Amino acid sequence: MKNRMTDSTRPALLVSAVALVAFVTIAGGSARLTASTSPLPPGAIAPGDRERMIARQVGALLQDAHYSRIRIDDALSPRVMDKFLESMDGQRAYFLASDVEEFAPLRMRFDDMIRTGDIEPAYAMFARYQQRNRERVQHALALLGTEPDFTLRESYAFDREGAAWPTTTAELDEIWRQRVKNDALSLLLAGKTWTEARDTLRTRYERVLKRVDQIKPEEVFETYLNAYARAFDPHSNYFSPRNSEEYKIQMSLNYEGIGASLQLIDDHVTIMNLIEGGPAAADGKLKASDRITAVGQGTEGSFTDVVGWRIDDVVQLIRGKGDTTVRLQILPAGAAPGTAETVISLVRGKVTLEAQAAQRELKTIKRGDRDYRVGVINVPGFYSDYDGQRAGNADYRSTTRDVRRLIEELKVEKIDGLVIDLRGNGGGFLPEAQSLTGLFVDQGPVVQVQFANGAKEVLDDIEQGTVYDGPLVVLIDRFSASASEIFAGAIQDYRRGVVVGQRSFGKGTVQNLVPLQRWSSKPVNGQLTVTIAKFYRVTGESTQHRGVEPDVALASPISLEDIGESALPDALPWDRIAAAPFKGLEPRPPSVAQLANEERARQERDADYRWLVEDIDVLDQQRSLKTVSLNLEERRAERTRLETDRLARENARRASRAEPPLAAYSDIDGAKFPDVQLDQSAQVMVDMLEKGSSAIAPPKPAPGKPARNGATRTIADQR
Repeated sequence: MKNRMTDSTRPALLVSAVALVAFVTIAGGSARLTASTSPLPPGAIAPGDRERMIARQVGALLQDAHYSRIRIDDALSPRVMDKFLESMDGQRAYFLASDVEEFAPLRMRFDDMIRTGDIEPAYAMFARYQQRNRERVQHALALLGTEPDFTLRESYAFDREGAAWPTTTAELDEIWRQRVKNDALSLLLAGKTWTEARDTLRTRYERVLKRVDQIKPEEVFETYLNAYARAFDPHSNYFSPRNSEEYKIQMSLNYEGIGASLQLIDDHVTIMNLIEGGPAAADGKLKASDRITAVGQGTEGSFTDVVGWRIDDVVQLIRGKGDTTVRLQILPAGAAPGTAETVISLVRGKVTLEAQAAQRELKTIKRGDRDYRVGVINVPGFYSDYDGQRAGNADYRSTTRDVRRLIEELKVEKIDGLVIDLRGNGGGFLPEAQSLTGLFVDQGPVVQVQFANGAKEVLDDIEQGTVYDGPLVVLIDRFSASASEIFAGAIQDYRRGVVVGQRSFGKGTVQNLVPLQRWSSKPVNGQLTVTIAKFYRVTGESTQHRGVEPDVALASPISLEDIGESALPDALPWDRIAAAPFKGLEPRPPSVAQLANEERARQERDADYRWLVEDIDVLDQQRSLKTVSLNLEERRAERTRLETDRLARENARRASRAEPPLAAYSDIDGAKFPDVQLDQSAQVMVDMLEKGSSAIAPPKPAPGKPARNGATRTIADQR
């Protein structure tokens, strides 16, 4: 399938579901804020000339390029400040009402700040947050000196989003007293004594204080600029240089390094696992739970001690160009501090994130005296090694290439039908949604893109033929977004297959990826994703807000109310445009309504499905809670009730299938549970097969409407 990225100098267009913006806290002192001046306290993080320049650049880009054509003016300024406050203290647990009142004169200055680059007032607000953060954590540490009374009948309101700002320090102290007590109570419920819980929390809170001092200026700046971007819509973002590189890695599924997953445990960067095929796994010396104490560059020279470092800083030391050497000073797993450390030298190489690539499996479904073979391809993202493609690498990775290969492998295994699993797929490169659709539909429009000025582009699959023309089911859930919705919507509109699952995310906007420097190949100034267009199905309907409705609905633990575009503030509205000329398949038996009726009947008699629904009911009850008891016995009783009920539900499911029961709740952790949604999708496929749905020929372009040339834009999807 051709990928029509024709201009490598143009910034990429993106369609995104989830932003990758860090939540940050900083440390420092206090300063009085006024409308005319906002002095920064000594030692506080301050903006430089570079930040002022980038702020002006971002402000101009947002105004000039955003789809909504919103102006950064007095009307928008208060909303930006509110976003900035939310990014710092969305749970209203640090700032006092007097702090927010003191910030009030700045509400009408945020529009001027980004135009002029005079952004010190925002940094002064951050400095105040720094002060409050330090005060709160120090107060939490002081509270550990006295064991709480866990026999009192009181509750803790853990969700303070939208609550009033605390008016006094005493009110804040009470919020934090309850918060610390709840932290301790959670550890007691896990079997710790008060002494053990106290020591654990002290270590945890001291670590928070340490992290506060390690905040980077670029993180403060990123949070500040995203207050503006998010006031335009949820999918416009500013990425710092470091997060720009991380985004590139996620979209290409590869990077150059040693191939190890890391986690910070007790101030030590610890090896969690090794990525198969990476240099560390091939070398064999590095093991899971080994701790990295220092990193050296090259075959000789000094080491940099990294104990207590932020994990992302350590990652930057370990990553590097292929065929270069990095040395790790290792404290072996289980060894006590002071044990002799070892040094492991590794040559960096390309690491492929295989776990995030498309995977296949074969399911056998027995109906009567026949076994049906249903192929399943899980597509976790729409990825493409864009740099590899531009460089002419014949083996560059992409979703379409991988799925094409997996389909051919499943054909060899003589499958009767195919399920494409898009659950949790937040999107990816839009050209991959185009070309993936082309594996199943023989030419024709796939998606329409409309810009703010009304200009419209229709993006087609122009390659003749298909790779698979048999029965097809597409499985989606609420986390299926953007490019996933384009693919699922096209399959549905062409009547090429049946969409099964839960209503999708509802993200129907397109972002332009703009590097903020002109002559550098690296994002030294970061990059901006700005919403410049909306995409529409070939029928003319937007997926924005409404998502893709499945033909056959399945229960899901994901909340439609809490997750999705409709739950995000400042999301663009739903609308529709004219349909693109296309020719769908004639309806074939069985009808979608018949398949839905069959599935509803099966749900009534399927023990696994009833088990899923019962679990969802319990989850919904837990989600509705806004407070928890701080009485230890009440919490123990509630936990016991929940565990007893869950064990009973699981054993009822097992009994219906003549499986041995679990003896205790603790056995649940090691138990294997069914993937009910995937199993039901395979059952829907068998319904299609049994009721006469033969291999369906993909539609041809409408008479007199030859396939258009591919779009000349690089469109991608930031997850």
